[in-house]
Amino acid sequence: MGPIGNRHADIYREDALSDLVGVCDINRERADAAAQRLGVPAFYSAKDLLDELGPDLCSVATGGYEYSSDHHQPTIEALQAGCHVLCEKPISNELDTAEEMVRVAREGRRCFGIDFNHRFTPAALKAKEWLDTGRLGELLFANMALWIGNPAESSPYFHLKALHPHSVDMLRYFVGDVSRVQCFAKKGPGRTIWSTSHMNIEFECGAVGGLTGSYDIARGHPMERCEVAGFKGRFVLEDMWREATLYPADSWDKTVYTNPVFGGYRDFGDTFRARIHRFLEQVAAGVAPEDIDGTGADGLSAQRIIHGFIQSLLTGEVVRIADVVR
Repeated sequence: MGPIGNRHADIYREDALSDLVGVCDINRERADAAAQRLGVPAFYSAKDLLDELGPDLCSVATGGYEYSSDHHQPTIEALQAGCHVLCEKPISNELDTAEEMVRVAREGRRCFGIDFNHRFTPAALKAKEWLDTGRLGELLFANMALWIGNPAESSPYFHLKALHPHSVDMLRYFVGDVSRVQCFAKKGPGRTIWSTSHMNIEFECGAVGGLTGSYDIARGHPMERCEVAGFKGRFVLEDMWREATLYPADSWDKTVYTNPVFGGYRDFGDTFRARIHRFLEQVAAGVAPEDIDGTGADGLSAQRIIHGFIQSLLTGEVVRIADVVR
């Protein structure tokens, strides 16, 4: 029940498709404070909450080492209790635990989603519509950039593991699976971790691309840019909700989706509302676990690619994702 957990809880309480029934944190003060504010019981272990309340669905918004080492245990406990789970990104900082989470969800036929909130905005959905309706044609390249100021010093690969699940998911969402990667990185001024990086990417469809990211740049506008190009045209997505622009190859006229001043997205919190509501919609509608948007399997694929980046950084070689080891 840190800032992200409280945000999830607020959204569940607001959404007509859900009733918030309890909160949990091993930090008793945080659990009690959230429970008092939200008017629900507090629990200090996931198992106790699951045993007593038997919820249909829960969010796992724990942290831990590299922002994600504490995702595994409560996710497994919730899935084994028959609960659908929406887990914060990254799915896990290690591939073996991520693989187990996906396997347990698959075997139990539970919906297991990751909070890839960047792909659920109107601008991103409009860009995907252009892509799916053939407005870009055969894909040629995709470039992605994402940066935010984060002074935290953790593992050498904290920036890669914690920030770029979003970036990699957006690239996979638009272009598909990745076949090979190459990573270059530097340590920013005063840093001990690889805090700025660039990755070269080859996609299975034959398109090529790049991903640039940093924890060394103060957050500003924009903080995210995604460009995807094909023979028929290209689109540029600025931030996750602000604007999407389609540039047709056969016309000087461009199409622009701009977040409306009134009635549009107000802030970053609205991206969470859209993602959580979509998960609630799909669970309520009985969508097959493998068919929901932003699955645990997507989260696992993103982390495998990130581990490919790390392997390339360590070896100086181009890495095939199929050869990435745990």
